[in-house]
Amino acid sequence: QVQLVESGGGSVQAGGSLTLSCVASPNITMTRCMAWSLQAPGRERERVAQITPYGILGYADSVKGRFVISKDNAKNTLYLHMNVLKPEDTGIYYCASGASSRCDDLKFWGQGTQVTVSA
Repeated sequence: QVQLVESGGGSVQAGGSLTLSCVASPNITMTRCMAWSLQAPGRERERVAQITPYGILGYADSVKGRFVISKDNAKNTLYLHMNVLKPEDTGIYYCASGASSRCDDLKFWGQGTQVTVSA
């Protein structure tokens, strides 16, 4: 069973930065697609960033140029570096993994970490 545990959320003013972390157990960062999704208030969950086992990155238009996804395979950890945060970035951020190297089916989810960006 895959377990994903997020941390690093908090409250920040617009323009600020936060880094989220997600520890995976067992270590799947080398073999599975990993992603971050945002559940904003009143909106559907949206995938904001993903990284394949081969290091291919993908971003939603809403975060391109501001967020960076990365991973440390030795630490079993996925990161989301969030810069120039906006109030619309507020919500619960979930770490997710696929059942394979493909990113079209996220199967496992963490419990989420809250990010609040004030104007």
